[in-house]
Amino acid sequence: MKRPSLKNKLHAALLLAIGLTIAPSVLAGGKGLAYVSNQDGAVTIIDLETMETKGSLDIGAKGPRGIGITSDGKLLVTANKDDGNISIIDTATGKVIKHVAIGKNPEFVRIYGDNAYVTYEPSSESGPPPKPGSEAAKKDDDEDKVPGHIAIVDLKTGKVVQDITGKPETEGVEFSKDGKQMIVTNESDNSITVHDMKSGKLLKNIVVASYGNRPRGIKVAPDGKSYVSTLELSDKLLVLDSDLKPIKTIATGKTPYGVSFDREGKRIFVASNKEKALQVYDAKTFEKIKDIPTGERCWHFTFTPDDSHILLACGKSSEVVVIDTQKLEVTKRIADKEMPWGIVTYPKSMGSLDRP
Repeated sequence: MKRPSLKNKLHAALLLAIGLTIAPSVLAGGKGLAYVSNQDGAVTIIDLETMETKGSLDIGAKGPRGIGITSDGKLLVTANKDDGNISIIDTATGKVIKHVAIGKNPEFVRIYGDNAYVTYEPSSESGPPPKPGSEAAKKDDDEDKVPGHIAIVDLKTGKVVQDITGKPETEGVEFSKDGKQMIVTNESDNSITVHDMKSGKLLKNIVVASYGNRPRGIKVAPDGKSYVSTLELSDKLLVLDSDLKPIKTIATGKTPYGVSFDREGKRIFVASNKEKALQVYDAKTFEKIKDIPTGERCWHFTFTPDDSHILLACGKSSEVVVIDTQKLEVTKRIADKEMPWGIVTYPKSMGSLDRP
C-alpha cells in the first residue's frame, strides 16, 4: 500500500487547522458546493468538483424546504416547516448559530444582502390542492382567504425585523434588478404582488387569473427587462414586462414550478413536475428547445457556478439529477433518500431559488 507523503499529510493537517475560517468553495476544489434541503432529513452537501455527496449539515429542526445562502457563503438558511422556524447555519463549522421563530408553514427563502426573506402561510396545509367539491376543498376555500406573510430576518442579529402581510398563500419571491422592489407570487389568490423593499409597502397587485391558475415560481431576466412566472395548474409560463405587466403565456408541460433564466438570459428553464421534465425555451422567441426527462417531483434546480451543469432536486424519486447545459442531457443521478426539496450553490449561481 502506498503511504501518504509527508507533503500530503501536512496539506491535510493544514486544511483541518484552517478549515473553520476558509470559504467553503476552497475545500471543494474550486468548483464549489451545492446544498440540498431534504424534507425528511437534513441538508446534503454535494462537491461540484466530483458530483458526489460529501456530507450533511444537521439543521436542528424538522422539515426543511426553502434554502438560501449569503453572498459570501458563510451563512446558510433553511425554512423548517415542522418547527415553524428557520435555521441559520455557519457553513465553515457546520453548526447552527441560531433558530429564529417565523410562523406556521415557512416555505420559501431568499437572501438579499444581510436579510433573509421567508414566506409563511398560517392557514396552509402541505400537499397538492384538494379535489373540487370535496370537504377538503371547502376547507381549503376558507383557508385561501387567510393572508400569507413574508418575514424579514436580519441575519446579523438573528431577529425578525419586519413582517409583511401578503396575499393568500404566498409562495415565490424575487427581487427587481435594482433591488428596490420585492415581487411575490400568491398561489391561491392568483396574483403577483410588488412591495417596496425598504418599507414593505404594497405597490402593485397584478391579478393573473385571466392568464392561468396558481402562480408559483417567479424570475427576473438578467437584464431586468422582463419576468417569467409559472402557472402551475394551467400548465403555462406567464411572461411579464419590466413593469410586471402581463404580455403573453407559453404552454408548458404538466404542473410547472421552478423556473430560471441562464446567466446570459438566452434560455429559460422550467421544472415541470408531472411532466417529469426540465423544459428549455428560447428566451426571445419562447420556442421550446428541448424536454429533458428527469424524475419524480422535481421542483427546484440550480446551475453550477461555472454554468456547465444543472442540478435538479427530485423529491419523490429520491435523487438529484445532474444535467449538462450544452448537451441538455442527464449525465448523472445522485441518490438522496431524504426527499430533496430545494438546492443552492456557493459560489452563488442562477437557479429557481437564487441568483448571483
